[in-house]
Amino acid sequence: MKEFSHLHIHSDYSLLDGACSISQLVNQAYRFDMGALALTDHGNLFGAIDFYTKAKKRGIKPIIGCEVYVAPASRFRKRKQKGEGAAYHLTLLAKDKQGYCNLMELASCGYLEGFYYSPRVDKDILSQKGDGLVALSGCLKGEIASLLVQDDLERARKVCLFYRDLFGDDFYLELQSQGLEEQKKINPVLIELSRELSIPLVATNDVHYLTREDAIAQDVLLCIQTGKTLEDKDRLRFSSSEFYFRSSKEMDELFSHTPEALSNSVAIADKCSLKMELGKVYLPLYQTPTGYDLDQYLRKLCEEKLPHRYPEISPQISERMERELQIIRKMGYAGYFLVVWDFIRYAKERKIVVGPGRGSVAGSLVAYVLGITDIDPLSYGLFFERFLNPERTAMPDIDIDIEDERRGEVIEYVRQKYGQDNVAQIITFGTMAARAAVRDVGRVLGMPYGKVDRIAKFIPFNRELRVALEESSELKELMEEDEKVRSLFEIAQRIEGLTRHASTHAAGVVIAPDKLTHYTPLYRSSKDEITTQYEMHSLENIGLLKMDFLGLKTLNVINHALKLIRKNKRKELDLDEVSLEDEPTYQVLSRGETLGVFQVESRGMQDLLRKLKPQKFEDLIALLALYRPGPLHSRMVDEFISRRHGRSEVKYLHPKLEPILKETYGVILYQEQVMQIANVLAGFSLGEADILRRAMGKKKPKLMDEQREKFLEGTGRSGIQPSAARRIFELMAHFAGYGFNKSHSTGYALIAYQTAYLKANYPLEFMAALLNSERENTDKLALYISECKRMGILVLAPNINRSLTSFSVAGDRIDFGLTAIKNVGESAMSSIIEERGRDGSFTSIFDFCRRVNLQMVNKRVIQSLIRCGAFDCLSGHRSQNLAVMDQATEEASLVQRDRQRGQLSFLEALEGSEKISPTQRFPSIEEVPGRRKLLWEKELLGIYVSGHPLDRYRKRITHYLANSVRDLRTMKEGSRVRVIGVVNNLTLKRDRKGKMMAFLRLEDLTSEIEVVTFSRLYEEFASYLEEGKLVLVGGRLDMATDSPKIVAEKIIPFSKINGSNQKLHVNISEEKWENIDLKRLKDIVHSHKGRHALYLHLTNSKEQRVTIRSKTIKVGFSDEFISQLEDVLGEGCLWLSEE
Repeated sequence: MKEFSHLHIHSDYSLLDGACSISQLVNQAYRFDMGALALTDHGNLFGAIDFYTKAKKRGIKPIIGCEVYVAPASRFRKRKQKGEGAAYHLTLLAKDKQGYCNLMELASCGYLEGFYYSPRVDKDILSQKGDGLVALSGCLKGEIASLLVQDDLERARKVCLFYRDLFGDDFYLELQSQGLEEQKKINPVLIELSRELSIPLVATNDVHYLTREDAIAQDVLLCIQTGKTLEDKDRLRFSSSEFYFRSSKEMDELFSHTPEALSNSVAIADKCSLKMELGKVYLPLYQTPTGYDLDQYLRKLCEEKLPHRYPEISPQISERMERELQIIRKMGYAGYFLVVWDFIRYAKERKIVVGPGRGSVAGSLVAYVLGITDIDPLSYGLFFERFLNPERTAMPDIDIDIEDERRGEVIEYVRQKYGQDNVAQIITFGTMAARAAVRDVGRVLGMPYGKVDRIAKFIPFNRELRVALEESSELKELMEEDEKVRSLFEIAQRIEGLTRHASTHAAGVVIAPDKLTHYTPLYRSSKDEITTQYEMHSLENIGLLKMDFLGLKTLNVINHALKLIRKNKRKELDLDEVSLEDEPTYQVLSRGETLGVFQVESRGMQDLLRKLKPQKFEDLIALLALYRPGPLHSRMVDEFISRRHGRSEVKYLHPKLEPILKETYGVILYQEQVMQIANVLAGFSLGEADILRRAMGKKKPKLMDEQREKFLEGTGRSGIQPSAARRIFELMAHFAGYGFNKSHSTGYALIAYQTAYLKANYPLEFMAALLNSERENTDKLALYISECKRMGILVLAPNINRSLTSFSVAGDRIDFGLTAIKNVGESAMSSIIEERGRDGSFTSIFDFCRRVNLQMVNKRVIQSLIRCGAFDCLSGHRSQNLAVMDQATEEASLVQRDRQRGQLSFLEALEGSEKISPTQRFPSIEEVPGRRKLLWEKELLGIYVSGHPLDRYRKRITHYLANSVRDLRTMKEGSRVRVIGVVNNLTLKRDRKGKMMAFLRLEDLTSEIEVVTFSRLYEEFASYLEEGKLVLVGGRLDMATDSPKIVAEKIIPFSKINGSNQKLHVNISEEKWENIDLKRLKDIVHSHKGRHALYLHLTNSKEQRVTIRSKTIKVGFSDEFISQLEDVLGEGCLWLSEE
C-alpha cells in the first residue's frame, strides 16, 4: 500500500461548507497513522495557527495552505463577463517561511482588494507572490478542470503552461475521484496532459467532512449558507457522499492506476518544511524622544510623575518603583507600557472617560504613576507580580475600559499613531450552539417554525445537545414519537459546535511593529471593518500585542452625569478627588438601593449589600469578590458576614496570618492573599508565589505535590511547625478555588463607589444620565423610571415645548428625552428643538407644522409625537390632533413651498405676525380612552408614563403575596411562583398532538415575562386568556434559557382571586400594640365583613410571633379596608395567602 498525505482539506473555517473541526481532522490523521496533513480552507487562513499547534502536538507535520479563488481577469473587476465564472479554485501550500508570508499576503489581498462574492486573487498577484508555494490545479471548479469539462483542451493547455512557468516543479495537476461524471471525463485527459507537459500528478480527496455518514451534515450546512431547504431542487449541493477523510488504503484503491499521484502527495509533504516561531513577542515600535531608549524614557516619565501621585516619596515607594522598572526592563515590556500610557493620555486630554483599572494591571505602581490606572496598589496591597511575573513568560494583558460612545476615537488615534497597516481589530467566530443548530436544521428540513421553536426552547441555554437529550423527558418523548424530530437531532448534533460566522471582536485591537500582513492575514467584514484573520488566541501564539479597548456604558453614564452637574449645579466635580468615606454613599449601598449602580444592581447583590452593610471602601472590594458562585455556594459568604458583624470569632491558624487576613476577617478571599502567605510564611518570591497561586487554581496533583513540598520547606525555615504548615497549605488550596483577583475587584469597586456616590449626592443628574444610557432598552428604561418614582423623582412625559433630545434635569424633575420615542429620529428632534429655541414654544399642531422642516419631521414622526403625549401641551387633545394632522401638514407644506419661492402665503399675510388660536378648526370628537393612551405610550416609549393599566389595582396587588417579575430573575430553576399581571402578545399554537396551547407575555408593575400554557391547562383556562385581561398566573419558573419564563399551572382572573379560600393576615408590632386604638381597630374589622379568615400576628422586637385566628370574624378585602387598617398599624401590616 502506498503512503498518502491529504493535501486538500476543508475544516469548519470554510464557513457553512466544511463539516469537521480542526481537532477532528487532526485526530483522524493520527488514527490513520498519517505523517503529514494540510489545511486548505476556502479563501482564508482562519484556522492556520490552531491547526499548526494541534497537529504538532499529535506528531503530525502541519502544512498550511489555502484554496484560493482566482478571478478570471483582474481581481479589481467586480462584474461577470458572459460565459465566465466569478472565480476559479486553486490549491496553494506553503513550503517555507517565504511561502507562508506570501500566502498571508494573498489571503489578505482576496478580502481587501478582490472580494466579489468570494475573496479573489488574480494571476497578476500570484505572479508577484508565488515564491515558496506549491500549487495544485484544484477541483472541478479549478480553471483547468472547468475548461476540460467544456472540451476546451487548447485553453486548458495554456493555463497548465502558465502555472508551470510560474511555479516550476511546484505545480501539480490535481486528480480527484468521488464518482462524479465530470471527473470520469477529465481525469484521463489530466493524466495525458501530465505526460505531455511534464507536470506531475497528485491525488487529493477535497475533504469536506470526516466520514461518509457526515455528508448529510455538509449538505445541511450548504442549505443554511444559501437559505435553501433539502427539498429545493436547484440548490447548491455535492453530487456524491465521497468527500470524506479517506484512509491511505482507500486512496490506494482509488488511484492504483496512477501510483505516482499517491507518492507525490508524500513528496509534496516532504517539500513543505515550514517551521513557525511561536512564542516570540513583537511589540509595536514606540518612538521615544532623541537620546532615550524605551527603558530610559519610561524611567524618565515615572520619575517626573511620581511626585504627582506621592507628594512624600517613602523608601517603600522608591523600592517598589525600582523593582517594577527592573522587571519591565528585563522582560522587554517598556514599549508596551509607553504605548498604553500614550493612548490613555490622549483620551484623558480629550475628556474621554477611562476606567480606573481593570484586571491585574491595577497591581502595578508604574501603571498608577503613569495614569494608566487610578488605583494606588500600595494602599490596597496589590502585587505587580500578579500582573507581570518575571518567573513566567506569559505576555502581560492590559485591558482598558473606555466610555462606549467615544471608544472609536481612541482606536483611530492608535491607527494614526502606529500606521493604518499596522493596526486592526480582531476577528471572532460564532459557533453553532445547540439551540441555534436545532433551529437551523429544522428550517432546512422544512419543519414548521412553531414546532422547531418549541423544541429549541426545551434545550437549556449553554447546554450541549447530548446533555439536554439525557436530561429532558420532553425531548426524549419527542424523538421517540416523531421520526423527523429524531433526524433533526441526529443532524444537529453533527453540526453543533462548528463555526458558523465571522465577526469583529467587541474589544480586541492588535498593534504590530510593522505591516500586519507580515504576521497575520487580514479580513474585511460585511460591515467593511478590517480585522485580522487570526482570532485572539492565535495572535497571542504568534506574539502580537493584543489589547482590549472595552466600551463600558457605565463610563458614559458617569460622563453624562458630570456634564449635567456642571450645567445644573455650576460645579466641576472630579470623581478622582471625592472622599471614599462619604456617608450618604454607604447609606445607599447598605440599604441596597443600588439600581443603576455599577456591578451591584442585581437583586442578589442588593440582598448581600443589606446583609454586609459596607462602611468602608475595602468592604465594597470584598463584596465584589464574594458575589460569585464559589463563595455563594460554599457558605463562605455567610461566614464572612458573620465575622464582619462580630457574630463569629475571627481565628488565625498562625499569628503571621493576622496582618495578611485581618481585612477579610480571617477568610482567604483574594488570590493576592495566597501569594502573600507564601511570601511571608514560606519565603517565596512574589513571582514564585504567583506560580503557586496558579497551581492551586488548576488543582493538578503533580503540581500541587511539588508546591506543597516547597512550601513546607520554606515554612520550616521560618520556624513554623510542619502540622501547622500543612493545615495552612490545605486552607490556601481550599480557598484558592474561590479566590478572586483583588486588583480587578478594586478597580471595579471604585467604579461602583463612584456611581453610588453620584446616586446618593446627585440623584437627579445620575438618574437622567442612566435613563439616557438605556433609551433603546425599554425593560431597563421602565425599571429605572420606577426607581425614580421610589426616589421621589418626577419623570415627566415627553413634551414638545419642554423636552430636549435626551433626558434632562429641570429643577426637581427629569424631562423625558424626545429621542427615546420610537419612529422619530435624532436629526428630526434636533431640528424641532432648534426651531423652538429660535421662535419660542409651539402653540398648536398648525403652528408646529408651519415652523418645522416637514421633510425631516414627516407625518409618521408627528403621529408618534401625538400618540405618545408629546403634543398634550398644545391646544386640542390627542384625538383632535390626529384628526387634523393631514390638514395641518398639507397647509404647512404650501406655506413652506411659497416661503422657499420668496412668496408670502395668503394664510401668513392674513395672520400677520401674530399666532392665531386655531381651536375652532378642531372637530368636536371625544378623546381616546385612557387604556388606548396607555397602549400608545407602551408602543412608542416602551413604558407607561401617564399611568399603568394596573394602577387602579396597585394597592391590592401588593398584598397578595405575589412575586414581582423583576424578582424572578434571582430565583432558582423550578421555583413555584405567583404573578399578577396583564396579558399581552397572546399567541395560540397547536402542539404535536394538534391541541391548542398558548404563549403570552405577562406584565406587572415592574416588568414582563413569557408564560407558556400547555394544552391541558389551556383547555381549562382558555376563557381567561384575553389581551389586556388582568390575571394571576401560578406556575413553575423555567430558567433554562437566556430569558426566564413561567410554565403555567393555574390561571385565575383577578376579579375571582378575592375568594373564601384565602386567609387575611394582620401583623401588629410590639410598638404598635402599646399605643393601639383598639376601638378603632375593632370598628374597621366589623365594618368590612366578608369571606376571609382573619389571622392576627403579634410580633415583638426579636421577631418572635404569636398568631391568633378569629373563629367568628371574617373580613372583606378592599382598598378602603387596606387604607383604614394601614392608618392604624402602618404600611405593610397585612397580606393575603392561600388556605
